[in-house]
Amino acid sequence: MRTIRPLLAAVVAALAFCSALLFSAVPASAHDVAESTAPANGASVAAVPASVSITFNNRPLAIGSGVTVTAGGENWADGPVEIIDNQAVQKLREGAPAGEFTVVWRVVSSDSHPIEGTFTFTAAAGSTTTASGTAGASPAASASSAAVPTAGTAAPGTTGNNEPAADASQPFPWSIVGLAVVAVGLVIYLAVTARKKLAASNDADSDTPAE
Repeated sequence: MRTIRPLLAAVVAALAFCSALLFSAVPASAHDVAESTAPANGASVAAVPASVSITFNNRPLAIGSGVTVTAGGENWADGPVEIIDNQAVQKLREGAPAGEFTVVWRVVSSDSHPIEGTFTFTAAAGSTTTASGTAGASPAASASSAAVPTAGTAAPGTTGNNEPAADASQPFPWSIVGLAVVAVGLVIYLAVTARKKLAASNDADSDTPAE
């Protein structure tokens, strides 16, 4: 029986190791990614839109979100970021000039991991005031919200957490799966060995003559 106990302990340890590997594979692929922006990255629009937005593969958290929309050395973002379904929407102030705009965004993904990035667009005309008091947007501006090859490059000074929109999912952790398979094989081997040892021990005890 003393021979069996170390084997059983090894089996339990292998099972615990296997479980840890399998569960660690889930967080590795859980980070959200930006799928598209409106306007699209690098797009040219007829006029400055009333708002800009970033679409993610999951709904981001509202806390910790921030978007700046800069042109002419001034930030034209108006108010806090709005989280609508799986979009982060940032309204723009009236009077934004024509020219190139740089959008720098930061949100907290659904797994509480902060992600950030940047994209640009160019407006041929500045924003105008409509009867409702909001910046007008042309059909061309609406059409610019189509999905783009990437949702923007990483913001300066960051490691970059964005992935190409063409493949929103993270690479499957095959190396972890391989380790898990090896661990399962080890568990099976130890279990079979322990069973043989136990059977041999029982046979030896049965062959021992009683005093």
